[in-house]
Amino acid sequence: MTIIASLLRNAQLPQSPTERLDAELLLAAALGKSRSYLHTWPERIVSREAAETFEGFLDRRRGGEPVAYILGQQGFWKLDLEVAPHTLIPRPDTELLVETALQLVPATPARVLDLGTGTGAIALALASERPAWQVSAVDRIEEAVALAERNRQRLGLGNVQVRMSHWYDALVCERFDVILSNPPYIRADDPHLVAGDVRFEPSSALVAGEDGLDDLRVIVAQAAQHLLPGGWLLLEHGYDQAPTVRELLVAGGFVEVSSRVDLGGHERVSLGRRPC
Repeated sequence: MTIIASLLRNAQLPQSPTERLDAELLLAAALGKSRSYLHTWPERIVSREAAETFEGFLDRRRGGEPVAYILGQQGFWKLDLEVAPHTLIPRPDTELLVETALQLVPATPARVLDLGTGTGAIALALASERPAWQVSAVDRIEEAVALAERNRQRLGLGNVQVRMSHWYDALVCERFDVILSNPPYIRADDPHLVAGDVRFEPSSALVAGEDGLDDLRVIVAQAAQHLLPGGWLLLEHGYDQAPTVRELLVAGGFVEVSSRVDLGGHERVSLGRRPC
């Protein structure tokens, strides 16, 4: 017989920086229980089937596969989202983008655009906090659009519309009060692309040319024609890209240009406003 405490004690994930957390999440999923159950009932006997499922999960994690892909879900903001290998896994850093938009824009009716929505994380988080906002979430990957729509339906957020579009291509003549994006911003030669969890994520959601700025340039260059006067453009970028992104915003005619710092002390979000 195997008990919960023994399974956790013997779970070995030495390559993971969050070894204990990973093991608890995987065991809870194998049991169909919450993590708190593991701590409340450490002496409970685990069925052979559940123990085998857990070991299978551990093998996949030892191979480097992200926990989010193994479980098919990831928490973001206050939401639980379905994730899949054709979309980027939502990260805590991106919550700064959501926080910034909520601080800048009043809760009155507004039109909001999330470019490159992936799982729909940004759009759905904003829509859940601002029922008066009408949020458009676009992505060029068909599977990502379908995934974001499943998340929208499961969360019951009727103020979000998920659509296919490569950046602004399908949004001709549409104007918004706020445009947000967490686009690809990693250099093509970045060594992190072949290490850790990132190597399992789609390169199309990560890489943006030799300097990592190709997509940011496109988004900034075309933003003014899709923003209402006084509208905001908010962009997530790499930890060392803020000065360059601010230059792009200034060159694009934006005012009130600034950057926001994440919990790690890095300038992670830059923003600017279209003049009235």
